[in-house]
Amino acid sequence: MKLWSGRSGAAKVDLYTRGSVYAIHWGAVLCVVLVTAALLVRAAGQPLLVSAVLLLALVNGLLCHRLARTAIEAYLGRRAYPGRLLALCAATTGGLAAPVVAAATTVPEGLLPLLLGCCLAPLSGGHCLLPRARTVALHQLLALVVLAAVLTGAGQGAGDAAAVAVTMGLITGWLAVTVRVSLWVLAVMWKLHAARDVEARLAVAEERLRFGRDLHDVLGRNLAVIALKSELAVELAHRGRPEAADQMTEVQRIARESQREVREVVRGYRDADLRAELDGASSVLAAAGIGCTVLTAPHRGAVPRAHGGGRELSALDAAVQSALGWVVREATTNILRHGDARHCTISVGLVGGARS
Repeated sequence: MKLWSGRSGAAKVDLYTRGSVYAIHWGAVLCVVLVTAALLVRAAGQPLLVSAVLLLALVNGLLCHRLARTAIEAYLGRRAYPGRLLALCAATTGGLAAPVVAAATTVPEGLLPLLLGCCLAPLSGGHCLLPRARTVALHQLLALVVLAAVLTGAGQGAGDAAAVAVTMGLITGWLAVTVRVSLWVLAVMWKLHAARDVEARLAVAEERLRFGRDLHDVLGRNLAVIALKSELAVELAHRGRPEAADQMTEVQRIARESQREVREVVRGYRDADLRAELDGASSVLAAAGIGCTVLTAPHRGAVPRAHGGGRELSALDAAVQSALGWVVREATTNILRHGDARHCTISVGLVGGARS
């Protein structure tokens, strides 16, 4: 498993977003556990009730953590809708909130909204990613109305029950908006990342089509002429006509011309622009989280400078620039595929009249 420094930029954003959701989730669970433990010390007459809340908080936290992880994958389009897991987490959350509501009159003033909000937060963090935004808001509103009615029936005043419901609505609403917006940003980022990969593959496919089209234009006509002249030479040879040798000579000439034209096409296809390769290497390595410094100097003794001008590279002839361009391309590929570098430096210049 890669550490933080070994991840790409997109993977770092993904890890940070998931970590934030999980931190909120377990922060709410920890709050329930700590408050319940404090009540366990104070409530000498209800140890079983408080202990049950403590156990249910841990079980509910584990189940809702799995729900949050699955909901993130479902929101990103990588998993199916976890209907059964959502129903199970809703049941455990209801079981967790029930004893808290039952003991609402014994909970110290001010702790009840916090305790109930933290009970519902783990479920809300995963649930808010599954239905549509309007459906999420409707579900939360219904849950708050039911909670206010239950609190009223448990002996709470109507005003106190409404205050608890409003406070919980603020807590769960803030959590739902925060998590959903964060995952929306993450989904957009992954779509952009996928679009960049598709763009790169399309560029490669387009280049292959261009190369195939150039070869077809060069060889298509010549091969057709070679085939026709070869058939004519065979017919003439069968008839004993001396013109067959002339036709084969013409076939030989066209074949040599085709060979020369293919070399020119391949040579043009394989030429690499050194400036373009240096710029491309810098951008690709930067996207992979690898620092890249490009230095150019016209000859030994000159002060290397950051790449950006063309005078230093102009001192190299076209053939050398093409060869060095392929060196830069292959070296960049090796760094990305086989290395674990954090920074690299590319230096181009003349050393004692020789290129380096």
